Amino acid sequence: MVNVNAFVTLLTSETYIQGVVALAHSLHITNTQNEIVCMVTKDISSDIVEKLEKPGELFNRVIYVDEYDSKDQKNLELLGRTELGITYTKLNVWKLVQYEYIAFLDADTIVLKNIDSLFDQVNLVHNQGNVAFVAAPDVGWPDHFNSGVFVCKPDLQTYSELINFSKSIGSFDGGDQGLLNRFFNQWINIPNARLSFKYNVTPSTFYTYAPAYHEHQNDIKVVHFIGNSKPW
Repeated sequence: MVNVNAFVTLLTSETYIQGVVALAHSLHITNTQNEIVCMVTKDISSDIVEKLEKPGELFNRVIYVDEYDSKDQKNLELLGRTELGITYTKLNVWKLVQYEYIAFLDADTIVLKNIDSLFDQVNLVHNQGNVAFVAAPDVGWPDHFNSGVFVCKPDLQTYSELINFSKSIGSFDGGDQGLLNRFFNQWINIPNARLSFKYNVTPSTFYTYAPAYHEHQNDIKVVHFIGNSKPW
């Protein structure tokens, strides 16, 4: 019986190597008791993979996955991030059925405090008879979640449904976030599925509420550097 949980990230470009390395280190520093996994695409060299796969230091496992691209230029241009079509590759998370639950973290996130409790949260939602999916609200439209941090239960049927959904319905923003919000459209109505913003704080957005950041700065668990500008 599967009973191992994992934190998973995705590397589709070597420009994000510093990001995934920093993320892995942050999970180790905050003493996670779960596996740390990096999904990579064929564009990532074997030399890089070898450097990433250092159990106890970086990743417990590096897994090659198929690359998916929405090719939805119209919506990507509306979003202003034409390079994000490849984020559909994130759907491979649902194929990793060797894990009970997966907490996905974008390559531009940093963990500040231990977040192993996320697995208890998604397990609670699942045991209540709901779809095993939890995420934090997006600062741009809080009735939607930000897909840079989410927790789910891998399942091949869900994966197949997501792939079919991506072809028949698609994404409203051309990337994975618009797709996943359409697919998991009951997220906002499910008790306990809405994570606190402290699990996905986006300080690099166009709008910040400085007093709130000051008030809750010691509670922040994950910082997410969205947008084109990265700290590395």
